[in-house]
Amino acid sequence: MKSSVLLAAGLAFAAVAVAGQPAATAPRKKGSKAVKASVQKQAFGETSDGTPVDLYVLTNVHGMVAKIMTFGGIVTELHVPDRAGKMDDVVLGFKDIKTYEAGHPYFGAATGRVANRIAKGKFTLGGQDYTLAVNNGPNHLHGGLKGFDKVHWKGAIASAAEGPSVKFTYLSPDGEEGYPGNLNSTVTYTLTNKNELKIDYKATTDKPTPVNLTNHSYFNLAGEGTGDILGHELMLEADRYTPTDDTFIPTGQISPVKGTPLDFTKPTKIGARIGQISGDPGGYDHNFVLNHGGKSLGLGARVYEPKTGRVMEMWTTEPGVQFYTGNFLDGTLKGKRGGIYKKNNAFCLEAQHYPDSVNQPNFPSTILTPGKTYTQTTIYRFLTRQ
Repeated sequence: MKSSVLLAAGLAFAAVAVAGQPAATAPRKKGSKAVKASVQKQAFGETSDGTPVDLYVLTNVHGMVAKIMTFGGIVTELHVPDRAGKMDDVVLGFKDIKTYEAGHPYFGAATGRVANRIAKGKFTLGGQDYTLAVNNGPNHLHGGLKGFDKVHWKGAIASAAEGPSVKFTYLSPDGEEGYPGNLNSTVTYTLTNKNELKIDYKATTDKPTPVNLTNHSYFNLAGEGTGDILGHELMLEADRYTPTDDTFIPTGQISPVKGTPLDFTKPTKIGARIGQISGDPGGYDHNFVLNHGGKSLGLGARVYEPKTGRVMEMWTTEPGVQFYTGNFLDGTLKGKRGGIYKKNNAFCLEAQHYPDSVNQPNFPSTILTPGKTYTQTTIYRFLTRQ
């Protein structure tokens, strides 16, 4: 994607994008103190079965901080500078493991073995029928009752030239949550010195199985617990989307966004047309077909928060992104700083394959076979504008 395209929205960014890659971060201001990049491992308590949970704290040379724990591969905190250089945590979450374990809407989690929905929890592969847990109305969602968001990952500090990094691994055994095959999964989080949270996924299997991994962070670029995100401006590099039935299962069609409330091809406030989305509870929860098709790393979305000047770009190798506006946050969950999380207090940009792809032959395939390696890269890149 050429620089001229990336800048066509007229945003005065602190850095210019290079063709096909995220742009370099602007250098530190003269006189600012350099920070030593580091990874620290800390204890984050124990789950109810007595399993210790580790928290990895990644700090880059600009002082940006990401905290990720081994339970669920969850990004618990992400501290990002605003236009004045002030850091704030921009992801929703909790302050202790007990609250995470009690249940939550996938805050910051690695989701799988198959993210998003599978119709009626059923699919056929190689002539064999498989039945999965139904945990979202009539459908299967985000890997089932105990998906990757609820398992214990093994963490290890990784070596990466781009910045501090941690690698999480998990073996999902054959038959877990109804899925076939032993699936070895790796998720590597790197906090680059370009102010990016880079997430690299890999997986291998010994039997054909569907795989669709993503990260489910809930973002509020004004800072978690500060209110709704309806004033954030969103641009999606997506001219099409996948319409669904009233249970959020795709009809199989791929339709244009033009003339609908789903048209974010130009920067638009998230709240500008959100009231036009019918159904209960209302709001966005849609899969968008990215223009670059997932053939290589490409720009998928850009979000701007006017008060702080924070900008987040999402780059991905995936063909789609699920845009979700926290519609089911109902005021029952208390966040890290004591604030109550209410409807539309955050947004998600979940880079992935399309929902129910295993049952949709015209969608890009999610089937991984023995001898092949599943790979996926998603980058959340942060910068500012005046």
